[in-house]
Amino acid sequence: MVFPSGEQFEISAAGYVAVVTEGGAALRSLAHEGRDLVHGFAEDEMSSGGRGQLLMPWPNRIRDGRYSFAGRDLQLGLTDPSRGNASHGLARWAAWTVEEHTGTSVSLVLRVMAQTGYPWALDLHVLYDLSADGLVVTQTATNLSPEPAPFASGAHPYLAVGEAIEELELHLPAHTRLLVDDRQLPTGTEPVSGAHDFTTPRRIGDAVLDDGFGALDHRDGRATVTLADPRTGRGVALWVDERHRWLQVYTPPVEGPRPAIAVEPMTAPADAFNSGTDLAVLAPAGTTGDEQSASWGIRALAS
Repeated sequence: MVFPSGEQFEISAAGYVAVVTEGGAALRSLAHEGRDLVHGFAEDEMSSGGRGQLLMPWPNRIRDGRYSFAGRDLQLGLTDPSRGNASHGLARWAAWTVEEHTGTSVSLVLRVMAQTGYPWALDLHVLYDLSADGLVVTQTATNLSPEPAPFASGAHPYLAVGEAIEELELHLPAHTRLLVDDRQLPTGTEPVSGAHDFTTPRRIGDAVLDDGFGALDHRDGRATVTLADPRTGRGVALWVDERHRWLQVYTPPVEGPRPAIAVEPMTAPADAFNSGTDLAVLAPAGTTGDEQSASWGIRALAS
C-alpha cells in the first residue's frame, strides 16, 4: 500500500518532531513537546486546502493561466477551475525524491521538465532542518534551461495553537494588503486598517481573512508572525527571510470549525507572472543568477 502522500520522513530535535512527505515535499505535521504547531493532515489522507504544500515555480494564482514572458504568450492548465486560474505552481502533487535523510533533517529534490505553459526545466530543492531554534525550511530553484525563466516560491502551512483561533492573538507585521476582485486576483494595494490591521497583536475573534499582505517589517533579516494564547503565553511563530516580501493569510469562515490560520510565505504576490511584482528571473543555466533560495521557519513560543 502507498499512502496518499507517499513515503513519510520523520525528523526530530530538541523536543520538535516533524513529518515531511514524498508527495509535494509537504510538511504534514510539526509538534513541540507534544503540542501541534501546525494543522496538517493524517498519514492516510491527502493534503486538503494546500496544507503543508510547497508552491513552486509560483505561489497563489495566475489570471486565466495566461501570461507573457520574453515575447512569448503562454497558457497554463487551469488548476483552480472554479475561478479560472492556474494555482500554486507545478510541484505540490509531484513525487519528490529524498536526497538525504538524517535524524534532524531531510532534503528532497524534484526536476520540473519543460511543459505547456512553462517551457523551462528547473531543479527544485527543499531542506527541512530541526534544531533548538525550531524548523528552518529552505527552498531553492535552479534554472536548467538556456533561456531566462520566471520564478517565485511559496509555502502553505496552517499555524495552530490549541483547538480554535477565536481567542488567540495574531501579530502580523505587514503595512499593506492587496485589493482583489471576486476571483481573488489583485487590483491594487492599500495601507492596512481596521479589521486587516494586526501590526499590534490583537484577538482574532470573528475576523475573516483571505488576503495578501506586503510591506513586511524585516528586522535583522526576518519578518515574524506570531499566533498566541494570551492566557497561557503559548503560541507559535512563523518567520520569513527578506526574499519573502509577501504573506497570504487565510482564516476559515466563521460558519465552520476554525482550528488554524494559514500564513503562507510568498516571494511574490498573486498574479506576479503578469504584474512582474517581485518576480524573480532566473538566469540561463550555468550563469550567475541561475539559482534562487528563500528560507522561512516555525518555532514554538512559551511551551
